[in-house]
Amino acid sequence: MQKRHSDRALYFQEQIYTTEKYVIPFIERHKKITADVSVLEIGCGEGGNMKPFLDKGCLVTGIDLSEGKIAAAEDLFANHPLRRNLTFICEDIYKVTHLNQQFDIVILRDVIEHIPDQERFLPFIRRFLKNDGCVFFAFPPWYNPFGGHQQICKNKYISHTPYIHLLPNFLYRKCLQVAGENVEEMLEIKSTGISLERFFRIVKKGGYRIDEAILYFINPNYEIKFGLKPRKLAGLANIPYLRNFWTTCGYFMLSNKNKEDVIQK
Repeated sequence: MQKRHSDRALYFQEQIYTTEKYVIPFIERHKKITADVSVLEIGCGEGGNMKPFLDKGCLVTGIDLSEGKIAAAEDLFANHPLRRNLTFICEDIYKVTHLNQQFDIVILRDVIEHIPDQERFLPFIRRFLKNDGCVFFAFPPWYNPFGGHQQICKNKYISHTPYIHLLPNFLYRKCLQVAGENVEEMLEIKSTGISLERFFRIVKKGGYRIDEAILYFINPNYEIKFGLKPRKLAGLANIPYLRNFWTTCGYFMLSNKNKEDVIQK
């Protein structure tokens, strides 16, 4: 397992770096981020993605299922000068009882690929979005070399083997068992992994428009992790299905408007 997956403070700082340098500029091409903007992050973890928005004076709310991560977030932000602008909620997004407002921006970064019943999820979160609001998604397509999140595994062979998550379930399970990994956790990730084409179908069915989409051959987050400069996927970006195998991350800006999507499906 790489250090960043056990060192949450390091992961927190990596999130801040990438959000400041890449996520916020991407969003600001569609919505200016000022102090009167409200932001909701679903699956916020310790809140690393939220800090750059809070630093700008935004009203920021984060929701996550993990009590431990929310507790850590409360500690990390305890002394922030704009702490009054920040709200943390530890609840299931489908059952949330303390979230009765709509937001200018909803953020899901590396989250959608972990959510069951994604066909229900996208229409569901519209209730948290203002009419002129936007939704930012970033996620690794399932079929990319490490789309199964095998890098979180402790076994060095499993964690460094690309595409191993694409094995049939019975073979993948056996490999994980032999390596002493958490089989159920990794198979759960396998069950919720999402391809680009499936994401596009769900987006369209949910009544959203994709205002902008960027497919990355080198994930922007790899800059802080590995010292690699982000690189967009070139010609393969327009080849359905095949592009999944080479896209390490996709950035997407969605809105409520109904018109032709940016990327042809």
